[in-house]
Amino acid sequence: MTDFQLPALSPLDRLWLTEAVRLREEHAGPLEDEEANRQARALGGDLPALIEHRALWLARRDGLLEALRHWRQGARLGGIALAVLAMFTGAGLAWAALGDGQRPVNVFWALGSLLGLNLLTLLGWLLGLLLVGDSGGALGRLWLWLSEKLARDARAVQLAPALLAVLQQRRLGRWLLGLGVHGLWLLAMTSALLTLLALLATRRYGFVWETTILGENAFITLTQSLGALPTLLGFGVPDAEQIRASGALGSGLENARQSWAGWLVGVLLVYGLLPRLLLSGLCLWRWRRGRAALRLDLQLPAYRLLRERLQPASERLGISDAAPAQLHAATAGARLNGSEGAVLVAVELDGSRPWPPALPQGVADAGILDEREQRRRLLDQLTRFPPARLAIACDPRRSPDRGTLALLGELSRCAASTRVWLLQAPPGEALDSARLEDWHQALDALGLTHSSCAPLGWLEHGHD
Repeated sequence: MTDFQLPALSPLDRLWLTEAVRLREEHAGPLEDEEANRQARALGGDLPALIEHRALWLARRDGLLEALRHWRQGARLGGIALAVLAMFTGAGLAWAALGDGQRPVNVFWALGSLLGLNLLTLLGWLLGLLLVGDSGGALGRLWLWLSEKLARDARAVQLAPALLAVLQQRRLGRWLLGLGVHGLWLLAMTSALLTLLALLATRRYGFVWETTILGENAFITLTQSLGALPTLLGFGVPDAEQIRASGALGSGLENARQSWAGWLVGVLLVYGLLPRLLLSGLCLWRWRRGRAALRLDLQLPAYRLLRERLQPASERLGISDAAPAQLHAATAGARLNGSEGAVLVAVELDGSRPWPPALPQGVADAGILDEREQRRRLLDQLTRFPPARLAIACDPRRSPDRGTLALLGELSRCAASTRVWLLQAPPGEALDSARLEDWHQALDALGLTHSSCAPLGWLEHGHD
């Protein structure tokens, strides 16, 4: 294939994969990237675009795109698992607060059960935000860990660190993980509120407060202070006489039941659910705003080193001389005319074999590739001017080593259609059947069409 095609990726996904490739090279050493660099230069653009093209090509070749898909699946499964846990946690908090209705409910113990853990984790998130920086709390880290484990793909090991590294550029990790944390607590508080309403609607509860060292005035003041904001939303608050009466376990509390129930629901809504809702909205707003401003950090050493390979000094200077009207195409590495529809090239032929054969009109001869520099020049040319048909002549008397097969694969990706021509043995010689079979198996593994017949008719007309 000649086109560098990728599935639709968002700008964040492209930066994410680029950073994952960088981290992989930092840990495992530089990757084999000659073809990736050539494809990136062919696509053109400024340095960030070239680095991104190179990384995406390597990501496709090395399976990082598939690993990203697996990681996303793991992230979704991890998010669903945490959401289910949050729902059960909220329901459990409401059940622990009210109990089975057999005993009066201590209103302040119930309030502590409903809001205590939520407020402690909220305080921890705020302290982490101020003191640590990009902290998403334990839930955020747990979600990243679950995503990696549920991905079940060893290639995904660099994806979570790469995502955090990209987000650290504008300190977005705090907002993305914070969105997840507050979203989960919002779900937990919603579940607690619904469970609380269901229990209050189906069971008869009495409400009391108890103390040994505090006076009743302290409870009256605390109750009315906590109920000040809920009253703005229409929730009732027990009056002073009802609060005093609730201090006696044996007193008749029938007239205060609904007041205490409304107060408890209002306090849970205002101090438990609404803060998480507002913080979720804040995190979402900051996340969307910062995500649009993400850019590749060209000051990283790995990206500075790529400048010379992706933007050689000779290319950055621009064109200094106009191209000649006609170029000689008989030697290897000569520049191929972009209008040529078919190209014949030979790989590592010895001097005893006459070459090239008589070619039909319209078929260009790219010569014989023997040296590394010849290969590089031809691959650069084919990448810029991909032919419709490419025939590659090989001598099956040689072994199909990995270097030759890699070159055939690179050449085939520079043309719309490729065939391999396995040459006949010279007069007086015979081909080794075992070695020829090795060629057939290797070419079949590459998915390349091959034949011992000269493909000149196919080169000229596009069919046999």
